[in-house]
Amino acid sequence: MSSFFINNFRRFVDRFFTRKSSALLIWLSVFIGVLAGAMSALFDHGIIWISELRLYLIATYSDSAVPMWAVAIPISSLMAGLAFYITHRFAPEAGGSGIPEIEGAMEGMRPVRWKRVIPVKFFGGLLALGSGMALGREGPSVQLGANLGRMISDIFKVNKVDAQALLAAGAAGGLAAAFNAPLAGIMFVIEEMRSQFNYSLTSTKSVFMSAVMATIVMRLITDQDAVVTVTQYSHPDLMSLWLYLLLGFCFGVIGILFNRMILATQDMYLLIHKNQRWRFVSIGLFLGAIFGALSIVQPDIAFSGIELIPEVEGGHYLMGGLLMLFMFRTITTLLSFGSGAPGGVFAPTLALGTLFGMLFGLAAQQLFPHLVTDAGTFAIAGMGGLFAATVRAPITGILLVIEMTSNYEMILPLIVTCLGATMVAQSLGGRPIYTQLLERTMKLSMRRKRQETTRKAMSRVAPTDPKE
Repeated sequence: MSSFFINNFRRFVDRFFTRKSSALLIWLSVFIGVLAGAMSALFDHGIIWISELRLYLIATYSDSAVPMWAVAIPISSLMAGLAFYITHRFAPEAGGSGIPEIEGAMEGMRPVRWKRVIPVKFFGGLLALGSGMALGREGPSVQLGANLGRMISDIFKVNKVDAQALLAAGAAGGLAAAFNAPLAGIMFVIEEMRSQFNYSLTSTKSVFMSAVMATIVMRLITDQDAVVTVTQYSHPDLMSLWLYLLLGFCFGVIGILFNRMILATQDMYLLIHKNQRWRFVSIGLFLGAIFGALSIVQPDIAFSGIELIPEVEGGHYLMGGLLMLFMFRTITTLLSFGSGAPGGVFAPTLALGTLFGMLFGLAAQQLFPHLVTDAGTFAIAGMGGLFAATVRAPITGILLVIEMTSNYEMILPLIVTCLGATMVAQSLGGRPIYTQLLERTMKLSMRRKRQETTRKAMSRVAPTDPKE
């Protein structure tokens, strides 16, 4: 049945299009966009369903004698432990956000085992995010979309260059659908994956078509509203732009420190589990228990943080509360993402940027009341600032925030903040987080191969008889 469909599809392309390879690539990218949008929507609904199931079980088995947090601990622990187990057992490359794996695959350095990664990333991501861990769903969406692109490439047997284009198209579709942000999905591939992406008119069109189709499908299944509902701001005072530049400088420093802490946290976990499955799963069980309790006792420092953004921007927290939330959410984000759980860091980073941006805005409002009338504008600018400093993709950060919040009149402050953050991060020697994560993965992979080669060589050497 599948071969019949593929052969007829090729005949359709051959009959109606003169540049057959280019036309095939465009049509396949449309199909990939539809699949990526549907997969992202299914993943989104799955997170909601499993979160509601967890809350139902907690409410069912808790009472006056047994508090809700005590019931949440074993449930979330089991969910996270299972996520860690299936990831380590079947597809270790599905751990984390998966974006470094896609960049490595585009360079031909990492394999794309879509038959394993798609189910593991989907169900592992549902369990990890549903347990309450501080992870985002955009990383799984990007990796799922890219793997769908490779799946279609393998089914239709396209050449290596076209397969790379479809891989990138799937990644763009995944991000576009995750955040309802087609322009950000397109720019993420062009800007963040610029060293790996094979630029051509056809491959660029493929990325555009996939992102657009994924967004359309996502909106058909869900809705067309912005991901985050915040205040719609007008143009800020031009004389206040230097404050946004100063905010960007602060994010440049914070971004470098944040990236270093991510790598240090990953090294700490590696030192603990030593890539042994039972230790790795034990970490998942422990983290699930911690975040299960936090999701009931203090939900503001658990979960992805997307739901927290409107509360922060709306002025529901004082400066002291913002500072404490920023510090604790930094810790929970590092503990969650650094562990290797299947989940992304985009959303937690946006939440951290909002917290620090609002904190900066309230301070600026007290010091310069004649310039700053709405501290919330700095919260919106902060969303893109930390993203730009860590990922080093300022244009993507600008477009992502604008599309997520529909605050199109905030484009100038966002540009100033994101460029300021990128300039400082680059001047201080900071490097994009996904580039560093890919390099770390490759080093660990080479080290394990050398260890395995040494072990096999030693096993071939027969022990000498001491009597001889």
